[in-house]
Amino acid sequence: MRAEEARQIARHALAHQAEAVVDDVLMVVSELVSNAVRHAGGVTGFDIRVEADAVVVEVADASPRQPHSPGSPVHVPGGFGWLLVNRLTKHTDIRSGPHGKTITAYLAT
Repeated sequence: MRAEEARQIARHALAHQAEAVVDDVLMVVSELVSNAVRHAGGVTGFDIRVEADAVVVEVADASPRQPHSPGSPVHVPGGFGWLLVNRLTKHTDIRSGPHGKTITAYLAT
């Protein structure tokens, strides 16, 4: 799965949400899926659901390594995705296992 496909699924799931919520969710989806493809062996699972007080995004990948935000200088591209995800979400949860990890992000509705 690529980021564009995940964004299409998210747009469909968020059809009745405010534009600001949709924008934040699409950014988080893009970052998590792109990072899974680029750094973690690809996406092995994707889910999005709307709960009473949150949009929940789950992205599973093939690497047990935890995401991090390296202390890159501002002039070096990249390295800000995980920081951005954490700023846009209420909470994130990471579950690692021998075959990869699942990141669950909770965004306010």
